[in-house]
Amino acid sequence: MLVFLWSYTSHGDVPNNTFLIIGAVFGAYMAMNIGANDVANNVGPAVGSKAMTLMWAIVIAAIFEAAGAFIAGGDVVKTIKKGIIDPALITNPEIFIWAMTAALLSAALWLNFATSIGAPVSTTHSIVGGVMGAGIAAAGFAIVSWGTMGKIAASWVISPLLGGIIAAGFLYFIKKNIIFKKDLLEEARKFVPILVAVMSWAFSTYLILKGVKKLIKLDFLTASLIGIAIAVAVYFFVKPLVIKASEKISNDREGVNSLFTIPLIFAAALLSFAHGANDVANAIGPLAAINDAVMSSEISSKVDIPFWVMAVGAIGISIGLALYGPRLIKTVGSEITELDQIRAFSIAMAAAITVILASQLGLPVSSTHIAVGGVFGVGFLREWIDSSESRFIADTRKRFKRDKKILDDYEDELKSLENLKDKKKTDYIRIAELYRNIEEKVEQVKQEKRDFKSAKKVKYVKRDAVKKIIAAWVITVPAAALLSAAIFFMIKGIMS
Repeated sequence: MLVFLWSYTSHGDVPNNTFLIIGAVFGAYMAMNIGANDVANNVGPAVGSKAMTLMWAIVIAAIFEAAGAFIAGGDVVKTIKKGIIDPALITNPEIFIWAMTAALLSAALWLNFATSIGAPVSTTHSIVGGVMGAGIAAAGFAIVSWGTMGKIAASWVISPLLGGIIAAGFLYFIKKNIIFKKDLLEEARKFVPILVAVMSWAFSTYLILKGVKKLIKLDFLTASLIGIAIAVAVYFFVKPLVIKASEKISNDREGVNSLFTIPLIFAAALLSFAHGANDVANAIGPLAAINDAVMSSEISSKVDIPFWVMAVGAIGISIGLALYGPRLIKTVGSEITELDQIRAFSIAMAAAITVILASQLGLPVSSTHIAVGGVFGVGFLREWIDSSESRFIADTRKRFKRDKKILDDYEDELKSLENLKDKKKTDYIRIAELYRNIEEKVEQVKQEKRDFKSAKKVKYVKRDAVKKIIAAWVITVPAAALLSAAIFFMIKGIMS
């Protein structure tokens, strides 16, 4: 309502301003849905691990999302996200405006629906689907760059796999070098400063490449070297702090977990900043395109972003997060698998490193899919290597096999004694003893068999949540595209 009133009063004298005002409203709606759905990936693991409360996560994320959008959001965006359609095939500016309006509304509606069912989906894929559907409706299938769409489809597999593998790799490293050791604190003093330094390198490089490119644009090598210098400084700063903190905590997993709390808070803030800088374009790119087309009556491939358009995106993301973010934050943080600070730290590392790696290899990735893939990765690693479960299964299997063999020996001995023709008194005593032993051992073997089957069924990742999320990922682009095409034809019918 505020955006409608402001855009109406400030653009009332602009010719053909109707779609600019409508586009501003839809842009605000889209920004709110980005805040409600996408930001959960940045702070969800930190909240799920109890490194910070839900309220503080929302406050920190809202501030840094808005700061990232305003400070580093860029002053120029591509009007067609990811180059998925060729705007030159749409010659009429009015048709182009209708298409961008349909794309914004369809993407926002799809995100709204996904948020309502608790499914974290890619906002980038939502707007890509919206633009593709409206583009096809406006100019036919030839307008779509199908090679680009193929890369986007590949990201459905690449993003969660990379995120999951990297997150699981960090968790395995921490388990092997700290958690599975006898003196956890001694190992933590050695490895936690190194892990925090690696995190500092990853986030420094990530922010230089992605988050602050408006302020300064550097290549990967330069950004990485600056990141290494920052990481070295962080290592020497953090090491004495970790040593001091380790003197006040218990020599167990809970104590080691507490050492990752502050790094997780920084990770959530930095991820939110970079996300605001990058993904604000999903809301304001089409709006900036509509604004430019209305003002100039032309279709441009790149446009300047007026401050008011940037404000719609930045403030909308923060408001959407505050009002509707908790649902998805809880989904990512606790409804897929149980997280603690160590697991959440591994997921944050995966988010930063995967984006850096993918950008250098030219692989299309989704920040949402990376983060959720990281959650899957640590959950499945727990199922595979968690010490308590693995040892319980191994011990149960060993006991079952041993007792089953004893039972078989008792039965063989009983059979041979019963087949004797001339039995002595001792044979009868032994037969009675064997019957008692067999009866006890049968019950014991049955129980051990039940224990073994029960242990094998232990699952740390909730399969229903995985199925729902993957299904939502797969249908995001086609669902947004079909919705967008329908909205475009509706607008065309009304305006014709």
